[in-house]
Amino acid sequence: MNIFITGGTGFVGTYLAKKFISEGEKVTILTQPLGDAALKIIGLTYLAGNPTIKGKWQESVKEHDVIINLAGASIFSRWTPEQKKILRESRIKTTRNLAAALPDDAKNITFFSTSAVGYYGFHEDEELTENMPAGDDFLAKLADDWEKEALCAQDKGARVVITRFGIVLGKNGGALGQMIPLFKYFLGGPLGSGKQWFSWVHMHDLAEAFIFLLTHTEIKGAVNLCSPEPVRNVDLGRAIGKILHRPSLMPAPGFMIKLILGEFGSVLLKGQRVIPSRLLDEGFKFKYPNIEDALKSIIFY
Repeated sequence: MNIFITGGTGFVGTYLAKKFISEGEKVTILTQPLGDAALKIIGLTYLAGNPTIKGKWQESVKEHDVIINLAGASIFSRWTPEQKKILRESRIKTTRNLAAALPDDAKNITFFSTSAVGYYGFHEDEELTENMPAGDDFLAKLADDWEKEALCAQDKGARVVITRFGIVLGKNGGALGQMIPLFKYFLGGPLGSGKQWFSWVHMHDLAEAFIFLLTHTEIKGAVNLCSPEPVRNVDLGRAIGKILHRPSLMPAPGFMIKLILGEFGSVLLKGQRVIPSRLLDEGFKFKYPNIEDALKSIIFY
């Protein structure tokens, strides 16, 4: 298959590109010029372009069997009005341009578009599956609008799969890349009360889920990509501390997080208990459903 990826040079995109190429697929990554930073892998092609702006890059989309839309500015920042605009436009415009680039008859194309478990908004102990409605906070509304743009690709006959990511855990980056140094310096611990749920997924399982979804062409619509065993924030900290042989007692006060990060602080202090019901119902097997096993595989190996 020929696979086209936006956001393919990021933490998740780089891993997925290598995974698909190892499976014998050809991958094209849409990106700004990278120079010496580009991965030198047989089967990987770089296409220069900005997905938020219409351009010649859109002609290449028609030549691919699978589109994977991972592009979007990082949410890990203080959400000023200007930053909210960037967060929104980087997702909405990219997705709109990708859908527009599909051929009029796209029935043989699979369009994966990323979303996030933040779609559900903030919840306490309620288990959330794919049939739950969107929340009403900024991130939930953004995810909802993002998904609606992707679903427009169905008008051209494409198979659309909305992948709602949990927090992705993997080597050399992502959330753990920021957390582990704190624990090594004895500064790790729960955020706020620590009672909020943390829905996560191991990078290996995320990639395998994409392979699974490619081969199970009957699956369409929203799919939660997260472990079937979400954990509370305090338990995540304990697991990291145990593996690193460090204490996990240094709490980050909720008022301080809100003071520093503003509205984004609520994302860290609240959470969602998300379950990947559709993957489980279809028979997908997670290699790392347990947080401690997942962390050991990342931190030790």
